[in-house]
Amino acid sequence: MTKITSLLLALFFTFPSSVHAEENGLVCKLVPTLTQYFLRAHVAIQKENDEILGRTADQMIKRLDPSKVLLLQSDVTSVRQKILSFLRSMKENPNCAEVEGVRNLLVQRAKEQLAFAKESLGANYKLDENVELQLDPEKREFPKTLEDSRKRQLVQLHFQISNYLTADMKLPKAKEQLIHRYELSVKRMEELKNADIHDYLVNSFASSLDPHSNYLSPADTEDFRINMKLSLEGIGASLSNEDGYTVIQELIPGGSASKSNMLLPKDKIISVGEGRSGEMQNVIDMDLRDVVRKIRGKAGTTVRMTILREKPEVQRINISLVRSKVQLEDEAAKVDFHEKIIDGKKYKLARIELPGFYGGQGRRERTSFGDVLQAVEKANKAKADGLLFDLSTNSGGLLDEAVKIGGLFINRGNIVATKDSTGEVQMLDDVDSRVQFAGPMVVLVSRLSASASEIVAGALQDYKRAVIVGSDHTYGKGSVQAVLPLQDEYGILKVTTGLFYIPGGNSTQHRGVVSDISFPSPFSTDDIGEKHLDYSLKPDSIRPFLSPEANEAYAWTPVSKAETEKLRLLSQGRVAKSTALAEVVKDLKDLEQKRGLIRLSEMRQKETEQKKKNKDKAPKQIAKERSQPQIEEALSILADFTHMRKQGSANLMGGEGKQSKSKN
Repeated sequence: MTKITSLLLALFFTFPSSVHAEENGLVCKLVPTLTQYFLRAHVAIQKENDEILGRTADQMIKRLDPSKVLLLQSDVTSVRQKILSFLRSMKENPNCAEVEGVRNLLVQRAKEQLAFAKESLGANYKLDENVELQLDPEKREFPKTLEDSRKRQLVQLHFQISNYLTADMKLPKAKEQLIHRYELSVKRMEELKNADIHDYLVNSFASSLDPHSNYLSPADTEDFRINMKLSLEGIGASLSNEDGYTVIQELIPGGSASKSNMLLPKDKIISVGEGRSGEMQNVIDMDLRDVVRKIRGKAGTTVRMTILREKPEVQRINISLVRSKVQLEDEAAKVDFHEKIIDGKKYKLARIELPGFYGGQGRRERTSFGDVLQAVEKANKAKADGLLFDLSTNSGGLLDEAVKIGGLFINRGNIVATKDSTGEVQMLDDVDSRVQFAGPMVVLVSRLSASASEIVAGALQDYKRAVIVGSDHTYGKGSVQAVLPLQDEYGILKVTTGLFYIPGGNSTQHRGVVSDISFPSPFSTDDIGEKHLDYSLKPDSIRPFLSPEANEAYAWTPVSKAETEKLRLLSQGRVAKSTALAEVVKDLKDLEQKRGLIRLSEMRQKETEQKKKNKDKAPKQIAKERSQPQIEEALSILADFTHMRKQGSANLMGGEGKQSKSKN
C-alpha cells in the first residue's frame, strides 16, 4: 500500500499549475486526471473500456435520480448519451458544457413536480391508505410518460403525508411541510454548481470500479476530517445513501445509537427533527451530507428520527436519541456465563461478545484485544468448560486488533494475507506462542459479521480451531481500501487496493465465511451482503498459507468432520422444534413474498399493534428478545461440543484426534 500511496502522490504533482479547483469543487479538466489515478491504484481494473464507461453512466444517473421519481425514460436515454459522449472524449477535448447542462433538465422536472404537488395537496386532498409503494427502485422502471410519472408521484405524496401524520402532525401542517420540501428540492437543483456535476462524474467512475472506491471533494474532505475528530460524539452511526434513502450501515460500539438498542443496520432514516419537540423534516432524496449535518450535533443535545424498517415486517418507528460521546466501557467486549445440563452433567459456558475491533494509538488507550484478553482470563478463572465467541453484530474495525485476537486461540502463525494489483502477497501473523484458551470453542456469526470479524472467524475455521455457527454465511466484505490525500484544494481519494485472504487460501470477498452449522437469522435476506452491491469485486483465492506451528505443542484439539456432523444433526433437531426460530423463518418468507412492496393501511395497522405489543417493554428488552434465539442455539451447540469432548470425542475423530493431546 505504501508503494501505491507514493505513486499517487507523485502522480498528483503532474497537475498543470494553471489548473485549479473551483471555490467549492472540481473544474471539468481535472475529471480525466482523477479517473486515471483510480485506475493506476485499483486492485483489479487498470484500464477503462466500454463496460466501465457504461457503468459510470449508469452510476451517474443513479446519483441524479436514485429513487426513479424525477426523470422519464426518455430523459435517461438522452442523459446517458451525453455522459458517454463526455467520458469518451474527456482525454482529448471534453464537452463539459453538454454534460453540465443536465442540471437544466433536473430543474425543469423538479419544478413540474412542485406544481403537481401543490395541485394534488389542495383542499380536496384525502390520504389514500390503499396505495402500494415499491421501496426498492431496482424493482421498478423509470416512468415512460408524464402520466406514469404523476401516478408514481401521487403514491409518493400519500406515503410522505403518512410519514408526517405518524409523527403526530395535523394534515394541514403536513401538506404545508410537504410542499415546502418540494420547494427545497427545486432550490437544491437550482443551486447545483458545475463543480457538483464534476464531483458526481468522478464518484460515478469510482463506483463503476467497486462499491468502496470514492472521491471526497474539498467540502466532503472537511466533513470527513470532522467525522474523524467527532466520530466519538453524535449518535454513533455510519450512514450511506442508497436509492434516495439515508441508510444506517454500522452502529459504532459505545455510541448512543448502539446503546439504545432501537436502531439496526439497514434501517432507513426518513425524517429528522432537532430537540425534544418541533417539526420533523423529510429527508428522503436529500443529499447525504445535509442529512449527516442534521443528525450530527453536540453531546447532550437531542435528535429525533423516523425510521423505516423492513424486517421482520415493514414499520415506521419514531425514536429520540441524546447525542453523546462514545464510551467504550459501555460497549466493549464482555463476558457472561451460562449453564447447560446434558445427560445429567452440568457445564459452565462463557460467552464473549465483541461488537467491533477498536483501539487507540496511545499505550494506555483501551483496545479490543486487551478487553478480549481480560474476558478470556475471566473465563479461565471461572473454569469455563467451553467458549462462545459472539461476532454476530461485529461489522469489523482495526485489522491489527483482529490478528492479535485471532492469535489468542492458536499457538502462533498466519492469520490473514492481502494481495495487491501487482500480485504481491503480504501476510500478517500472530507471534504470541501462548494459547489463552484451549477448550471447545464456537464462533457465532451472522450476515452482519463483516471485514475483520470474517478474518477472525475464517482463520479459526481454517485451523479447525472452532466450529462456526449462525447465518449461512457472513457479509463477504473482503477488500482493502487506502485513503490517499491529495493537496488540500483537491480532496481525498479512497481506492480499493487489495483483497483479504484467510489461511485456507480463499478471499472472504463475496463468499464470506460459510458456517459449519447454520440456523435461521433475521438478517438472512438477499439485500445483506457484499455480493449484492453494484460491481462488487469477484472472489479470489491464493495458495493456502496455514502455519504448521499454529498447534505445534498440541495445545488444542482440532475440530473433526465427524464432530461437526454430529453437532449439525443435534442442532437440526432443536431448530425443528423451536417456535422462536420458526417465527424467524415465517418473517423471512413474508418479507420475500412482498419484496419491498408496502401498503399504507397495513403498515399503519402494524405500527399500532407494535406499539401495544412493546408498550411495557424497554428497548433493550426488545433487542435482547430479538437476538436471544440465535444465542441460545449457539450455546446449545457449544454445550453439545463440550459434552462430546468431555466424554472422549477422540473415538469419533479417527486419525485427526489421535494425533492431538487435549488439555481438556
